[in-house]
Amino acid sequence: MKPFYKKALSWLTGTSLLIVFSVVLASSLSRYLLNSPIQWSEEIAKYAMIYGTMFGTILCYLEGMHIKFSFLEDAVSPKIRNILHVISDIVVLVSGIILAWSGYLFMMKRGAITAPGSGIPMYYFQVAMVIGGVGLTIAALIKLSELVLSPSVQSEE
Repeated sequence: MKPFYKKALSWLTGTSLLIVFSVVLASSLSRYLLNSPIQWSEEIAKYAMIYGTMFGTILCYLEGMHIKFSFLEDAVSPKIRNILHVISDIVVLVSGIILAWSGYLFMMKRGAITAPGSGIPMYYFQVAMVIGGVGLTIAALIKLSELVLSPSVQSEE
C-alpha cells in the first residue's frame, strides 16, 4: 500500500505544481502580451499551491525527508530510536486527526462563501485542510504499522 500511496502523492503534488506554473505562465503572458490580465489566475494558483503543500508534506513525511533534529536519534540505541519513532508517529497521527477535524469545521462554517476572483465556492479550496489531515493520518498509520509489525527493521530514512 505504501508504494501506491507514495506514487499517488507524487502525482498529486506534481499536478498541483503544474497547475500553479501553468496558471502563472498564462496570466503573465496574458498581462504582458495582451495587456489583459486574467482576474482569477492568482487565486487559482494560490489554492493549487495549498493543495500541493498538503500533498508534498505527506509525501515528505512518508519518505522521512521532512525537517528534523536527528542529534537525539543518532545518540540513542536502535531500541530507543524505534520508541522515538513510534512516539513521533503517534504525534503525527494526532496532528493529522486534529487538522482534518478543524479543517472540516472551518470548511462547514465558511465554505459557502464564494472566492472573489473565480466565483467558486470556498468549499473546494478549504477541503484541502481536510484532505491533508486525512492523508497525514493515513501516512502515520502506515508508518506505525511498519514499526509495530517489524520493529527490528529500521526506517527508510
